[in-house]
Order: sequence, then structure tokens, then C-alpha cells
Amino acid sequence: MNQAPHESLDFKDDMLIEKTLCKIFPKDWLEKTGKETGLIKRERKIHPAVMFWVMVLSYGVHLQHTLAELKREYENRGSTTLSDSSWHDRFTPELVLFLKTCVIHGIEHQSKGANRRLSEKLDFIKDVLIQDNTIIRLHESLAEKWPAVRSRKVAAGVKVSLLVSAVADGPKRIAIYGERTSDIKTLKIGPWVKNRIILLDLGFYKHQTFARIAEYGGYFVSRLKGSANPTIISSNEGCRGNSIDVVGKKVQDVLPKLKRKNLDVMVEIEFKRRKYKGKQRKSKAIYRLVAVYNEEKKKYHTYLTNVGVDHLDLEDVVRLYAARWEIELIFKELKSRYAIDKVKTKNPQVIEAMIWVGFLTMLVSRVIHSLVRSYVESQGKDIVRYTQMRWSKIFLEQASKHLTKVLKLCGFQNSYELLMDVYTSQALDPHVERKRLREGLWA
Repeated sequence: MNQAPHESLDFKDDMLIEKTLCKIFPKDWLEKTGKETGLIKRERKIHPAVMFWVMVLSYGVHLQHTLAELKREYENRGSTTLSDSSWHDRFTPELVLFLKTCVIHGIEHQSKGANRRLSEKLDFIKDVLIQDNTIIRLHESLAEKWPAVRSRKVAAGVKVSLLVSAVADGPKRIAIYGERTSDIKTLKIGPWVKNRIILLDLGFYKHQTFARIAEYGGYFVSRLKGSANPTIISSNEGCRGNSIDVVGKKVQDVLPKLKRKNLDVMVEIEFKRRKYKGKQRKSKAIYRLVAVYNEEKKKYHTYLTNVGVDHLDLEDVVRLYAARWEIELIFKELKSRYAIDKVKTKNPQVIEAMIWVGFLTMLVSRVIHSLVRSYVESQGKDIVRYTQMRWSKIFLEQASKHLTKVLKLCGFQNSYELLMDVYTSQALDPHVERKRLREGLWA
């Protein structure tokens, strides 16, 4: 997508944002998906479109949220009244499936567009992908279902796995695992890595994984594991300021002699392939190794990659790996802005539902952020300073306005009579037998 993303947008339309959101998640599609996932089994008071938008643009943006608050918001926006039992009964595996399906749909839509353009140095690939996981702590009563790792007391947690696309400026793949699932098992390598660079931290370090990425036509950049000690077979550039011969030596033997200079070499690594028909064979691979001295930590940061020197120089490799910080910012956004780690409940369905809601809220935020950046770009201004973390805060403050307009486009608008019915239902104290302090004096 080489054309500027703002060329076909009408920025004079005061409903542009809401129309864009409804185009991605149309009312008819939400109704159809609600029925297909079993969320709606027959025509009743719960409407999938109202449920979806209230959860995403109301519940998903409130740090201190409860199901009771969500119920009241749904009644307000949907102009209906629900019993508490009827509402809580909606948090089922079917609701989780509905929300997960919506997340997948949103990711697929976002992946079709190029919200960001790669630099000329990266024109040999289609995308840069970042893989990482984060842990969400849960109520200890869920320890049997989702046991924690290395805990001195009874604890529970889930691992949220995320693959982020630099071009799409958002998630490419999301999955939820038990906390005890190892990081490497959350990364499924396949044809999708072709012509793409994937940035991996040490939790995903495995030579078999690197080999499979290369075999599928992809690229990787990873930190070198501390225990790894490959043999140097050739040098890509001289050790500046040093005359030592590095070829044929082990990396760990060479690093102490570099005297804080950088290293860019080709190394040979031996590793074992996965077992096939009960047999496991040994294999070798040649990769590029880059080592840069970190003055602050007084040690070398060493990286392994199959990206050649004809594509990226030493500094580019280091700068590219540093882009992994972007996924940390996404996790920070999900937790500090959309509170996916603040679901205080013992109900597994509520937990999974709220995690998916957090991702949906972030996806919607990304859509609006892309429109804002396009508008700024159409004005001939620099878009670099419109960062995600600052934007997410502004989005939270404006989300309720978008909710009102989106529901209006979907045909849901409060009348005075319906609004009064909702208010009188919500304001009624449910405790019939409770004695009131002024009862018998005035009301």
C-alpha cells in the first residue's frame, strides 16, 4: 500500500470515525456472529451489537469496572431492563467465543491495511513481527485450572501470547494459555514467516526454531543465549581497533579480548533436530552474530540473526532488535489503560471475556489512532510524535462519545419513556425487607 492512507477519507464527515468502526464491525455481522457462536439462541433482550459496543467502548475503557456497572450501562444504551441473574448468565463460553471471534475478525481487517510504512532499508521484507508473552495474575481459587509457576503459595495465572505487526501497527495473533505453558510452545512457526523478520527474546531461544524460520523463507533476530558458544567461521568486518584473529575461535573466548569494540561475524551452530519416527539427528546452521558493548551495563549485548550484511549493517540489527520495546508498550497499554489484569473474579468465563474485551478495545483504539494520524498527515504535519501510549489516554477520555454515535448508526437511540423505565428500574433498591432510617417520617 504505497498511497497515503488518507487519500480516500472524507475528514469533513463528522461521523467518519463511527462509520469506519461500523464498517469493520457491522451490525448485521455482529448479529450473525452472535447466533453462530451461540451467544444468542433466540430473540431476547440481549442484542449482540449493543453488547459488543458497550463492552468495547464503555466497560473496556474503565479501570475500575464491575459486571453491575456493565449491566447498568447496557440497560442505558440498549433501552431495556434485565434481572441480575439473567445478566450474569450471559457470561458463558459462548460469550467468550463471540468476543474471540470478533478479535480475530478485527485483526484480519487491520492486517489488510498498511498503517505504517517500512523504511527503505527494510524493503526486502513485507513486515517486522514481534513475539512475546505476559502473565496475568488471577484469584487463587483458580489455581487448579490455571496454576502459577514457581509460587511459594497457592496462586493462579494465565499467559497472554501476542504477535505484533509493525506494518499493521497492532496484534497479528493473540492466544491465552495456562501460565505453566513454556514460551517456546506459544510460537507456532509456519509459512506465515516468509519474507518477514521476527524479533524474539531469550524465552523463545531455540536453534530448531531459528532453522524452521529460515527454511520457511523468513528472518529472525534474537539475543544470544548466555550458555551458547558458537564457533566463528568468518568475519564480516574487522574488529575496529583490534588486530586479533577471530576465525576458528569460540565467541565466548573472543568477547573478553575485544576491548569494548563491536563484533560482526558468521558463526556455525550445532543443534539437534526434532525427533522423527523416534530418531533425532544432529544438524548445523550458519548465522550472523553481532556483539555490541553496552557502556551502562559494562558487558556485551550479543545478537544472532540470519539477516545478511547486504541488507542491514551492525547498528541496524541492534536498532531493529530494540524495536521489541514496542510490544512491551502494548502490554503496558493493555494493563494500565484497559485493565486486562484487574479482573477480580473467580469466574473463568468472565476472566477470558474481559481479556478479549481488552484486546478489542485496543484494536478499536488503533483504528481511530490511524484515522487521526492520516488526518494529521493530510495537513502536511509530522506524525512521529503521535505515540500510542499518549493516544490511548486521549482515547479513553473520548470513548463514550464514540459509543453514543456508533449505537445511533446501529439504530439504537433512547427515547424519554424508555430512559425513564431504565432509570426507575436501576434506582429501585433490590433489598425489599431492608429498614430505611427515615421510614415512617418522610420519603
